[in-house]
Amino acid sequence: MSGSQRDLQLKLKSHAAGILLMGAIFIVVVIAIEQRRDEAEDADPRIQAYIDARDIDFANPVDRMLFRETLDLFYPGQTKKNDTLLRSIDDFRQRGFRGPASRTANLPRGLTWTVTGKLMGMYVQFLVVYGVVLCILYFASQRIAIYRFVKMKQGRESYLAESVASLRKFFENVSTQTLKKELPTLASSFGRAILKGAILLICFSPAYVIAYSLKTTLDTSSLVFMIILGVVSNGVLMHTSNRFFTLLLTESRKGYVQTAIVKGLFSSYAWDTSNGIPKRSMWRTRGLLSSHVFQHILSNARFQFIPTLKEHASFLITGLVIIEMALNIQGHLCYELLQQILFRQSDVAGAIVFGIFLVVKGTEIGVDVWYDRERRKYGY
Repeated sequence: MSGSQRDLQLKLKSHAAGILLMGAIFIVVVIAIEQRRDEAEDADPRIQAYIDARDIDFANPVDRMLFRETLDLFYPGQTKKNDTLLRSIDDFRQRGFRGPASRTANLPRGLTWTVTGKLMGMYVQFLVVYGVVLCILYFASQRIAIYRFVKMKQGRESYLAESVASLRKFFENVSTQTLKKELPTLASSFGRAILKGAILLICFSPAYVIAYSLKTTLDTSSLVFMIILGVVSNGVLMHTSNRFFTLLLTESRKGYVQTAIVKGLFSSYAWDTSNGIPKRSMWRTRGLLSSHVFQHILSNARFQFIPTLKEHASFLITGLVIIEMALNIQGHLCYELLQQILFRQSDVAGAIVFGIFLVVKGTEIGVDVWYDRERRKYGY
């Protein structure tokens, strides 16, 4: 057995142990909650009768005092028993079981089959959104990083820097001829700088800011909107692309790059030249750059990028949870989690949290298996 296979087996065992441990904790918690609920349901039948009484408001101190004095009149000499009854009523009300003012009066109690079936539908929906967003992030972040890297190698400045340079050149040689020549370039540079700034502003904006600004014109509960919001908000796309750009930059400075150039591989980063990079490589790199040094830089960067997907996946899941909770999107898993927490349905909330935990673990297992396969290709 190779070293990579042993490493993979150790990781898989660690993941399995984590899942079993969390599953055991979840089962114990659910059993404890069910036992407590059964005890509450089997409590003294007088408690429900007292709570349902129309003329008693146990939240009012005066009514509580009158009720306590009434118990002493009807049951003299049983002070301890009367105090216990009042405490039982308070405890019963605080747990929110079947009281007339209970917020959960019309909700199914506990993790029933009906509730489980409802949660499974939401869970599948959450998995679809998560999977699509993760795939888009993996593809789009690489395209953005590649474009930035090639642009840097071409010696091009940012749009804002180009705009400032054009503006300085314009004021140094103010004339009618300069105006006609430089004004279109200046307007184009400033326009692209403003557009880039607007895109970055959107990409780094919290999801709820974007959603509430569009809530009156778009259906914010649709899966398509959720996917778009998951990609472009909370800085997820920019964070992922920056990580891949850093890997490209690091690889480009290693010794093997210079060795490859000496051996005759192309190293120009001009677009669509005989020894440069075709623009089609922005979308499809395999087979297009076989004689260019950038192919080796890109391959090694991708290999190192795979393990970072676990970190990005956790960040993405957190963002999706916040999006669904903050936007109050009914019928979605994380909004249901918020509702169950508010309704004190701890076992249902625990089931949702455990399901999200399984998504994280499933992603980590998939990434570890994928990384192991890539390591074997490289002979590790």
